[in-house]
Amino acid sequence: QVQLVESGGGLVQAGGSLRLSCAASGRTFRSYAMGWFRQAPGKEREFVAAISWSGFTYYVDSVKGRFTISQTNTKNTVYLQMNSLKPEDTAVYYCAAGDKNKDYSDPLEYGYWGQGTQVTVSS
Repeated sequence: QVQLVESGGGLVQAGGSLRLSCAASGRTFRSYAMGWFRQAPGKEREFVAAISWSGFTYYVDSVKGRFTISQTNTKNTVYLQMNSLKPEDTAVYYCAAGDKNKDYSDPLEYGYWGQGTQVTVSS
């Protein structure tokens, strides 16, 4: 059974940093793309960042230069380092995994999802 478990969320002041982790288990993820999405209250789920199985990274424009996605060599853990956080980054952040991704920003191309972790940025 595939499991994705996020951790690292919390409350931080604007300008601060957080690092989210996503631990993947249940199968080998070497050929999978891993992504981070977020959903704020009353809004649709939004793509944040992704890393392909070969290591290419993708970001939504609003986080470029502030967020960094990375993964361990075993590809069983993916991280999202978030710096210079802004109140508009407040959301529940979800980790996702997919093996047939062509559009890394499309949540429909991810077959596995974590339960989410809350990130709150105060002004």
